[in-house]
Amino acid sequence: MSSKVIQEPNAADPKEQGTQPEAQQQQEKIAYPGLSGEMAVQPDCGEQSYKGLGRLEGKVALITGGDSGIGRAVAIAFAREGADVVLSHLPDEEQDGAETKKWVIDAGKRAIQIPGDLQDPAYCKSLITRTVEEFGKIDLLINVAAYQMSHEDVQEFSDQEFDRTFKTNVYALFWLCRAALQHMKPGSAIVNTASIQAYDPSPNLLPYAATKAAIVNFTKGLSQLAMKQAVRVNAVAPGPVWTPLIPATMPEEKVKQFGKTTSFGRAAQPVEIAPVFVFLSSNEARFVTGEIYGITGGQSPF
Repeated sequence: MSSKVIQEPNAADPKEQGTQPEAQQQQEKIAYPGLSGEMAVQPDCGEQSYKGLGRLEGKVALITGGDSGIGRAVAIAFAREGADVVLSHLPDEEQDGAETKKWVIDAGKRAIQIPGDLQDPAYCKSLITRTVEEFGKIDLLINVAAYQMSHEDVQEFSDQEFDRTFKTNVYALFWLCRAALQHMKPGSAIVNTASIQAYDPSPNLLPYAATKAAIVNFTKGLSQLAMKQAVRVNAVAPGPVWTPLIPATMPEEKVKQFGKTTSFGRAAQPVEIAPVFVFLSSNEARFVTGEIYGITGGQSPF
């Protein structure tokens, strides 16, 4: 009688170092904006694994969407690299924001939460003002927050939803960058978040994909203006990443298959995206500006 041999995951195989699509089968749709605690399979934001090297020592960073997902992973990484952190998120995401703040404080750095809606230009301006008031400066602006909804028919995209997507993803970016650059000193950096959707758009994410294309163009244009005051501007363009936004905005069937078409056969974990934000924010990237860094799991159309 033969016995079945159970194969243990290969720790050296990058394909096996993140959540597999099979584990996503149990994930039900959750209400927007989605909280980490509502997810059947928790994203890995580097809580137990990210180790800093002091590359951002003494810096002050404002991170939008800093409550969960990529934003949380970036906040944890930045704190362990030596930065104090300001977390922007929606009021409904207060619980996740508090958890991220805890991880920053555990790293020995200061953190404050400033909840609000990025569609409001006054809120965007207040984020920069509060950061400078609390910490005396702003060195890094990290624009992660985004809004998306998925529809299969163009008629299902309302004017209100289209407007909200552009206000959150593009207008806020402009308002924040314009305000931050009034205070940024030479050596500061802005890192925006584009997407593979900017280059290979999914029709069910029509407005979202269009905003990400705008962010690519915006980043390249702003980088030339910002360099006049010695501030670098770059963007990260992820492929599929396992965050609360996915089950909160996509149909269950798409969630179950999410990330399966990458070369890795899975979506990225937020912790796998954060190191590129660290690099672009650090002096190691001092000759890098106007660039778009893809992290797409092999789906690179750049």
